Amino acid sequence: MILPKQLPMRALATAAAPNPTMHPTDTTAYGQSWYAATMVAAPPRPQLAVDLDVDVCVIGGGLAGLTAAREVARRGWSVALVEAERIAANASGRNTGFVLPGFAAGPDSLIARVGFAQARDLWGLSQAGLDYVRASIRDDAMSEIEEGAGWLYVSKIDNGDAFMRLVGLLGDLGCEVEGWSTERLRAVLRSECYFHAVHYPQAIHIHPLNYALGLAAAAERDGARIFERTPALSIDPAGVRKRILTPAARLRADHVVLAGNVKIGKLAPQIAATLVPVTTYVITTGALGPRLAEAIGYRGAVSDSELADNHYRIVGGDRLMWSGRATTWARNPRRYVRALTADIKKTYPQLGTAAADCAWSGTLGNTVHRMPQIGDLGPGVWLASGFGGHGLNTTAIAGNLIARAILDGDETWRQFSPFELVWAGGILGRAAAQMFCWFKRGREAVAERRARAREAADKRAARIGRA
Repeated sequence: MILPKQLPMRALATAAAPNPTMHPTDTTAYGQSWYAATMVAAPPRPQLAVDLDVDVCVIGGGLAGLTAAREVARRGWSVALVEAERIAANASGRNTGFVLPGFAAGPDSLIARVGFAQARDLWGLSQAGLDYVRASIRDDAMSEIEEGAGWLYVSKIDNGDAFMRLVGLLGDLGCEVEGWSTERLRAVLRSECYFHAVHYPQAIHIHPLNYALGLAAAAERDGARIFERTPALSIDPAGVRKRILTPAARLRADHVVLAGNVKIGKLAPQIAATLVPVTTYVITTGALGPRLAEAIGYRGAVSDSELADNHYRIVGGDRLMWSGRATTWARNPRRYVRALTADIKKTYPQLGTAAADCAWSGTLGNTVHRMPQIGDLGPGVWLASGFGGHGLNTTAIAGNLIARAILDGDETWRQFSPFELVWAGGILGRAAAQMFCWFKRGREAVAERRARAREAADKRAARIGRA
């Protein structure tokens, strides 16, 4: 992996001052989310208080770091994972729980960048990431995951030809998909907003926080040591044994895995500078009773936009989890409750105005090329970051590929070498991303209104013709 010239590796060795705000209390670590209200028992792990020597030090207790730690530990290597807050307290435990094949980058852009053969190989890795999540839940008998099957990527405009082309391309890449007509789609999603869909029957949706906690427990059973509220303050990457400074103790390790997203900024500002932080807002409605089943007869996950609007699924039997309204500067999620409930009412008027029982946000890191950053930063220093909106399968890919590289010298991670670290533009880059998001949302709204107007006109003409 190639670092941009303006982001030198030596910056990793620059110590940051301890941040007293990085230690949330147990009651606030996971926010006011549906996941926090339904999480399994998660006893706090200790802070690192004594110096340790290990084979591998993982920095970051999200899904990528937990996967890497688990895979290294199950082979008998010594591994310590340090997390500045609580395990999966950020994006890994706050997302909508969709476990999908593919990447945030679309198949067309993937093929344009690396060619069809490598794109197909990458797509196979993305499916392997999904399979890993499914297998881990089963093999480790994880509880309270509330796993569901299937994902519908739906269109709000009448573009059946484009969707069928996408179905064909995905099939060529090795993905199991189905093209759904408007009639078939509206038979299960009873909304006049929708026209066509691509159905991914092998996708699943899960409780991501409980999955992360299950990974942590599995890693510890295999011998990994996990330390919470232990921020890494600096890394000295020189020499065979890397040195990691934390507030109360030091670690030495042959390998260091930086498994952080936008929260890694204090430790590795050159890595954080390659990410555009995107915050999405999520609500869970109160119980909707039988009317929910009358509106939505599909128990998989649903997305109706390429950006962060809208993604939803049924949880708790008769509640809707609904996300959207992305911003590049984090705001109070309560500000978006009215907009998100309005989106629900617009899509499914028969549900009326649904009250929100939970509202929260999560911040992810988008790369310029919308592909994850997986690879080495130098001898014995590894990076897993930039998972964008496809985090559950790609974190599994990253954790596995880096573990295999450390344990066996496997070089499959080089499949991601074309997606180098690219500076994201700083404040101007964030502003440009926000403007693009607003523009795209507005353009999609106009196209949606026109599509529904054409459909209404066609129906009127058909009635006149029959008369």
